[in-house]
Amino acid sequence: MRTSNWKFMTMALAASMTLFTACTDNNEPGNGDGGEDDKYELTKDIESYTELEAGKTYTLSGGIHVKNGATLKIPAGVTIIAKHDDVVDYILIEQGAKIDAQGTASSPIVMTSEKKEPGAWGGIHICGYAHTNAEGGTGSSEIGGAPYGGNNDADNSGTLRYVRVEYTGFAFDEEHEANGITFYGVGNGTTVEYCQAYMGSDDGFEWFGGSVNVKYLVSTDCSDDSFDWTEGWNGKAQFLVAYQSPKDELGYDCDCLMECDNNGKSFGATPVAHPILANLTLIGNGGSKQGVRLRAGTQVELYNTLITGKGQPLTVETTETETALKEGVSKLEYVAISKTLSSKEGIYTNDMFAAATGNLTAQNFTWENLYEGTIDGGKDLSADSFFTKAEYKGAVKTGDNWTSGNWIKQ
Repeated sequence: MRTSNWKFMTMALAASMTLFTACTDNNEPGNGDGGEDDKYELTKDIESYTELEAGKTYTLSGGIHVKNGATLKIPAGVTIIAKHDDVVDYILIEQGAKIDAQGTASSPIVMTSEKKEPGAWGGIHICGYAHTNAEGGTGSSEIGGAPYGGNNDADNSGTLRYVRVEYTGFAFDEEHEANGITFYGVGNGTTVEYCQAYMGSDDGFEWFGGSVNVKYLVSTDCSDDSFDWTEGWNGKAQFLVAYQSPKDELGYDCDCLMECDNNGKSFGATPVAHPILANLTLIGNGGSKQGVRLRAGTQVELYNTLITGKGQPLTVETTETETALKEGVSKLEYVAISKTLSSKEGIYTNDMFAAATGNLTAQNFTWENLYEGTIDGGKDLSADSFFTKAEYKGAVKTGDNWTSGNWIKQ
């Protein structure tokens, strides 16, 4: 997770004040000049319903904001290529706007860059009216300076399905980079499933508050955190994969598999982060860093999870976070880790973790196809209609690989 200030948001806002040409709001291709060369260019904010052409390739130049009341519809098979020019390229869905990006396993939506390396462009940003525990109950997006937050946890910002974002993490400087897909106060009326963040230089997926639920996500070789939450996210998640290739193959080290905060400035800020996650496979690329890092007052319910490949696979920090675990407000159950739990405050210890239902420490894991494989024994959460019955540890069951198809890049 990175922080931002007015200078960088001003740069990003200036980047969005450029020209947009694509399909018009009546589904007719057009660019204002009637020419063919630029009808598949995205260079201006979207202020009304706009539908791209299925199967076509578009170029993206600058910061494109989908404005309040507008919808950007991206059909299956569309490829969007960031130009990597003099301005930061990104797509931002403002409060009251929607994205309707629905690919398929064989015909995904791919958002990539001309420059095939991490940090080439700014990714997707979605701002909603759901809660944040940022001071004052509202915030401003790290890129684009768009407002987010409110009191409508059922807010609907649209659909992301079978979407892959590649080479994100545009850096303004060493401390200011963009994630793959960022959710700012996004509500649980939004649908997010079958999405991959591939080889970004910042986080793969990050949540700033909100209640959005997510399913079938893959974060591959993102150099900062694979998954990251803060500001009180309390959604649900099932079937998540984080995979970090070995450092000698990848060429760079990666940070946490999951970095989990309530609020870094105020550990007790409300509403408190309390997501419920099940069936995760989290594989790091070595080093002494943390795998899953629970801190800054966050609560969590984490079930049916495998964590390996980090010097400290599971760490807990701050009095608020550790106390919630000790008192059972937070739960770690059916979690298998490659070493032991590390506790900074000593309130919730490895002995407590090892004694909890279904947990395993000091485990050796074997995989097929990078991350395919599970361990028997898990919690059935299917009484909640969001969760699929999956009474095993891990995200991808051998012989039932939901990551197969053209939508995944390895």
